[in-house]
Amino acid sequence: MTKAAASSIQVIDRVTALLEAITTHPEPASLKFLSAETRLHPSTAFRILNALASHGLVERTSAGRYALGVKLLHFGSHVHGKVDLLREAKPIMEALCAQVGETVNLTVREGDEVVYVERVAPNRMMRVEQVIGSRAPLHVTAVGKLFLAGSGEKATREYARRTGLPRYTPNTFTQVTKLWAQIANAPKQGFALDNEEAEQGVSCIGVPVRDAHGTMVAGLSISAPHDRRQQSWVALIRKAGADLSARLGYSAKS
Repeated sequence: MTKAAASSIQVIDRVTALLEAITTHPEPASLKFLSAETRLHPSTAFRILNALASHGLVERTSAGRYALGVKLLHFGSHVHGKVDLLREAKPIMEALCAQVGETVNLTVREGDEVVYVERVAPNRMMRVEQVIGSRAPLHVTAVGKLFLAGSGEKATREYARRTGLPRYTPNTFTQVTKLWAQIANAPKQGFALDNEEAEQGVSCIGVPVRDAHGTMVAGLSISAPHDRRQQSWVALIRKAGADLSARLGYSAKS
C-alpha cells in the first residue's frame, strides 16, 4: 500500500471515529469531548469536523458543539428504502419461484449496469443461478431494458455511445436503433425479455418494481433455460411485480 493510500484510509478511520463519538453523546458534543473520545489532537479533530460540516454530514451549533448533519438522514433514507425492498421482495419471490419452478431475481440499477441484490432458486438439478452482487450491462438483461426504456430514447442512445453496446452472444443488440425498436414499448406492455442476449441458452422475463412515487427502483426477473421459458409466466411475474410495488406504496391509479 502506498503512503497516500494509507493516509486516505487513516482519514476515513478518523471520520468514522468522530461520527461514532457524536452518536454516543445525547446532546451536541464539544470539540474537547470528541477529541478525548477519539484520541485525536484537537486541531486534527477540528479540521475534520469542519470538513464534514461543509458537506452537511455534521452540524456545528452556535455554541460551537457538533451534532450529526441532515445529509446523513438523506443517506439513511436510501439505506432504509433498500432494506424495505429486500424485506418485502423475499416472500413474493419465494411464491413466484414455487409457481414457475425457476430462479427469480431482484435487481437494481447502478450506472450502466444492473446489480443482482437477491435471488430465490428452485431445488432442481438444472437451473440458472445469478450470484448476488454480480452485475450485467443494461442492454442484455430484461430488467436492464426496462430501465433503459423508462429513461427514454435520448438516454438510451447516450448509453449506447458510452458503452458501445458490447456483444455477449449472437443475439445481443449491438445497434442502438434495433435495441430501441425492441424495447420502446416495454414500459407500456409491462415486461421485457432477454432472448439469450447475455448468455446462450438462458432467457429471462423481467418486470418493473416501482416505489410510492411511481419511480422504477428495481426489477423482478425469471431466469430459465431458453427451452423451458413459458409465455404463461408473463402474467405471473407481472402480478408479482405489481404486488411488490404495492408493498412499497405504489398505486397504479395514482
